[in-house]
Amino acid sequence: MDITINTPALLFPAISLIMLAYTNRFLALASRVRSLHDKFKTDNTQAIIHGQIKSMKYRLRLIKNMQFLGVASFLFSIFCMYMIYVNEMSWARVSFALAIISFAMSLIFSLVEIIQSTKAIELELSDMQGLEDPTLVDYIKKKFERD
Repeated sequence: MDITINTPALLFPAISLIMLAYTNRFLALASRVRSLHDKFKTDNTQAIIHGQIKSMKYRLRLIKNMQFLGVASFLFSIFCMYMIYVNEMSWARVSFALAIISFAMSLIFSLVEIIQSTKAIELELSDMQGLEDPTLVDYIKKKFERD
């Protein structure tokens, strides 16, 4: 495969956008953690709040790793561009591969965080009655029964 200086540059917009999304997730989660922490201080008997805070602590670690891998991908891309510039193509290929791998791992951590986020929302709603999640078949049956 022939790598030009434009090849690693293609990752820059994707990495920038994903880093912006990660930062927004972090800020929203940090705000929620602060509010739940205050709520937990006043009423620490609620197991749901404790479970939510524990889940959020795990999610914060995931987001930190997502951001770290995104920045690593950025740095590997920059290093790749420099190696192409100085005509060290073997190092350029290795650093480009590392940039792609870092970016992919960042996205995998993001997927895990999204799954964990969904579980946290389900935990928050667990104290409400009548919100059982129907199966897909039940949902489709209900849709056709209305028509």
